[in-house]
Amino acid sequence: MKNNHPEVGLGRICKLFGKTRQAFYDISWYTADQQLEEAVVVDLIKQHRSLWEGGAVKLHKILKPQLQAHHISMGRPGFLKLLSAHGLLLPKRKRKYAITTDSDHPFKKWPDMTGELEVNRPGQLWVSDITYIDTERGFNYLSLVTDAYSRKIIGYHLSQKLRAQGTIIALKKAIKSLPAGPVNLIHHSDRGVQYCCSDYVEILQSHGINISMTQSGSPYDNAIAERVNGILKREFHLRKTFASYSQAVDAVNKAIDYYNRVRPHMSCNDLTPNQGAFDKRCIKAKMEG
Repeated sequence: MKNNHPEVGLGRICKLFGKTRQAFYDISWYTADQQLEEAVVVDLIKQHRSLWEGGAVKLHKILKPQLQAHHISMGRPGFLKLLSAHGLLLPKRKRKYAITTDSDHPFKKWPDMTGELEVNRPGQLWVSDITYIDTERGFNYLSLVTDAYSRKIIGYHLSQKLRAQGTIIALKKAIKSLPAGPVNLIHHSDRGVQYCCSDYVEILQSHGINISMTQSGSPYDNAIAERVNGILKREFHLRKTFASYSQAVDAVNKAIDYYNRVRPHMSCNDLTPNQGAFDKRCIKAKMEG
């Protein structure tokens, strides 16, 4: 109204609506402050989205300390509304597949030791699996070793070919995290040739690590490993097709660093994997993930 009738004083206009001049300024300042807060939140969201495509609820938990540091109070409903308003909710994506397990081989297939196992400490159960990363020159293969208690990825390697060497490199990295002395540890995997071959088995046995394998092709037999694969592919931009192997390696390194250091797990009392590796508050992990 002030723009349409510049000759009329602001005080008179406010009185028409039963408001004071100060109330007008308070509303104006509140609106400006709210817009500034939203701009800060959107900027923080975009910083995380550049590395991670996780769910909105987890993103809100991750950002909560930063919002508090900016003295911004925004609950989950307001956060979801802001994501929607700025087109930051994630669309569903189509999936591509590559075969990573070959169990038709002459090597020994070990029994499943997990059964009804309840995991209640770090270093009790490792789960290993391979997932694919697509590039313009074909598939690369990401070998992972994950601690089932903390969900921390403790060994990984991206190979350009589906060979045992990649899984062995990931395993050796994981072994470096073990404390000195005897270990009471189970290594669980599918029955692919990469895990059954003599070189891989000998490394496990030489470190006193018990060997456990799935007894069928069902992903539920190695659900925690499958879950970690899905998180990396779905939430960390690893489903995209990379231009080159080196670009894929860089993306994998950044994704796993963020996953271990920043992303909380509800199954571990909302601790990050790095925190869960040294904390006893994680919920007892079962093999269904």
